[in-house]
Amino acid sequence: MENSVTDSSTIPDPMHDVPAWPDLPLDEWQDTYETLHRWTQIVGKIRLALAPMVNHWWQVTLYLTARGLTTSPIPYQSRSFQIDFDFIDHMLRIETSGGGTRAFELAPRSVADFYRTIMAELLALGIEVEIWTVPVEIEDRTPFEQDNAHAAYDPVYAQRHWRALVQADRVLKVFRSRFTGKVSPIHFFWGGFDLAVTRFSGRPAPDHPGSPNVARYVMQESYSHEVSSCGFWPGAGTGQPMFYAYAYPEPAGFRDYPIQPDAAYYDPAFGNFLLPYDAVRTSASPDETLLAFLQSTYEAAAINAQWDRAALER
Repeated sequence: MENSVTDSSTIPDPMHDVPAWPDLPLDEWQDTYETLHRWTQIVGKIRLALAPMVNHWWQVTLYLTARGLTTSPIPYQSRSFQIDFDFIDHMLRIETSGGGTRAFELAPRSVADFYRTIMAELLALGIEVEIWTVPVEIEDRTPFEQDNAHAAYDPVYAQRHWRALVQADRVLKVFRSRFTGKVSPIHFFWGGFDLAVTRFSGRPAPDHPGSPNVARYVMQESYSHEVSSCGFWPGAGTGQPMFYAYAYPEPAGFRDYPIQPDAAYYDPAFGNFLLPYDAVRTSASPDETLLAFLQSTYEAAAINAQWDRAALER
């Protein structure tokens, strides 16, 4: 019998005709965003409860995949498991190193229902875990098991958000490759619901004063050393999706540094440089527009804080 080989070039990519940089008006999916934010916090807190501590809390983050977001493998006793959001088929999947698999649909359901369902599915796989059920970095502190108010899921906009993250992740990888010093992975922080990458000067930083709705010790571990950080978030507080960049501690002259492109600006209320996602999405060269923002805002930190750039940059 002849072996049959599938020619992958004949298999259509269902996303082939979808715009690479999708339109993502926040007011069109605010309810879905707020629900999905809490769902990712539940998943992230499961990882937090079981993964060994890593500097700057890097053990708690999620990562982009070709279909959504993942915890990556989480250790549990003598095995491991991972939890994946699939924003193409709109499923939540749990898979174990022993071959066990559980899944349920991503669809309109309350945060309380999502919490009960994922905990039941984990238990069905023999995984017992307890998490602190109060959301962080959110003004509404309703515990997950009591939250029946947030129950929206628009699959179109959930997928658009993920595709925007895919583009941000792709360009941030190029930017990250230019730095030879200590630099974070490109990861999704479920607390702020943002994708980020952080460069380090190598010098310690003063104790962080803290942020609303998050424990001070968490922020002090996050910012134990001098950083230049950038990323993307859907725009809660600004009304539109934004790329951002900041330095901690912020050096004198940082906010006055001439950055690119022209659409970027410093927002003193946020203490960040901001670049509207739409300015990138609609530009003639989105990648170059975003890279110009990332590079110039990094230089605002590195030059004004006198980083040893010759030792840190490729």
